[in-house]
Amino acid sequence: MTERLPIIDMGPLYDRADAAGRARVAGAIRAACEAHGFFYLVGHRIPAELFGRLEAESRRFFALPLPAREAIAMAHGGRAWRGWFPLGGELTSGRPDLKEGLYLGTELGPDHPRVRDRMPMHGANLWPAEQPALKPVVLAYMAAATRAAAVLMEGVSLSLGLDADWFARTYLAEPTVLFRIFHYPAGGAGDSWGVGEHTDYGLLTLLAQDRYGGLQVKTPGGWIEAPPIEGALVCNIGDMLERLTGGRFRSTPHRVRNVSGHDRLSFPLFFDPDFTARMQPLPQAATADRHSDRTERWDKASVHDFSGTYGDYLLGKVAKVFPQLVDEALG
Repeated sequence: MTERLPIIDMGPLYDRADAAGRARVAGAIRAACEAHGFFYLVGHRIPAELFGRLEAESRRFFALPLPAREAIAMAHGGRAWRGWFPLGGELTSGRPDLKEGLYLGTELGPDHPRVRDRMPMHGANLWPAEQPALKPVVLAYMAAATRAAAVLMEGVSLSLGLDADWFARTYLAEPTVLFRIFHYPAGGAGDSWGVGEHTDYGLLTLLAQDRYGGLQVKTPGGWIEAPPIEGALVCNIGDMLERLTGGRFRSTPHRVRNVSGHDRLSFPLFFDPDFTARMQPLPQAATADRHSDRTERWDKASVHDFSGTYGDYLLGKVAKVFPQLVDEALG
């Protein structure tokens, strides 16, 4: 029997008076994160019509003439690291991905203290002048997904035997919220990967997929498909949650191959620690075997060897993804 990712209804997490329901959800989160760090998420309260509008506007964006997309290329995003990148413009493990995309994040004006301090990956998004309807729908979706992620982190806290607001108080004073819209052109047969094997960097990823699928997850039994389920998001944990839990929760490798014969869209929102938060393991976390994950990861690296802030970790990773932008964004 083919292994399938579990489906978790996070609805009870929205009701703080429902202690039993919240405990039940926390138990399901714990089991999923200890098993393979991936699960489907329903009850997230992101309206279906909002996703429909987001998908429609995203398809319009990628259908814009090339000069319109180039006008908001990441080279124009500066230290905020926002904007469009072309097919093959992003690297995974040193190899170009077969996708193009739009990098977005929390919208911050020039007077925000972190923007004034020129903190990397903080600032304003770039929007296409030819498509004014894109901005409001993206910001509305980001707000809804960020709210769901914050509530889900209460369930993660409870799953570890912590107070519900423990992560919010300790690591999420100003969460690093990044959003991507990825377009995978039809094709991708043979040894061509939309995205090669990788893990995510932070705490949680909430992924909305269109109907065509292509996501694959590495489990102890091998690679399995994670096809879209109507109304559900795919949730996975990132490297820093593995580090913080001492390896109890695992950041699981995954990849994308678009063999559907259709152009595919995906919409990952990364809900991650404050850029300035130091990534120290939780007090009750078991001491991790600092080398146990090396043999399981494609890069033979261990997240348990890292020390520093989340910003340190994130910048070290994105510098490898877009090496051509490092001097412009971080100089």
